[in-house]
Amino acid sequence: LSPQYYDGTFPTAKEQVTFERNIFRKTHQAGGEITSLEGLTIVYRSSVDLFFYVVGGCQENELMLFAVLTCLLDALGHLLRKEVEKRCLLDNMEGTFLVVDEIVDKGVILESDPQQVIQRLSLR
Repeated sequence: LSPQYYDGTFPTAKEQVTFERNIFRKTHQAGGEITSLEGLTIVYRSSVDLFFYVVGGCQENELMLFAVLTCLLDALGHLLRKEVEKRCLLDNMEGTFLVVDEIVDKGVILESDPQQVIQRLSLR
């Protein structure tokens, strides 16, 4: 799943890749779930062979960002039948994008309750 940038913080693909590498270097062996980098607040969690990140401005509420991350992982766990790993995620890419679309729209948080996301997906 490729990252989605909703503002001009990193306008070029090169800047985006550099930022992504810096995040991964900082978090891939860390035991925490929250960090800051380049003035941004980052919440993250790993699942088997994947890392999930939610990034917000320094003024963003960490608890809200964490609620979005938890919602994403819970909804994906339901969609993928608890197998949130790279192969399953790639095999169900359309559903993965639907989950993200139900949670966030153009950088605006729409939903942080995984049950609501799951319910909306079942209606589609």
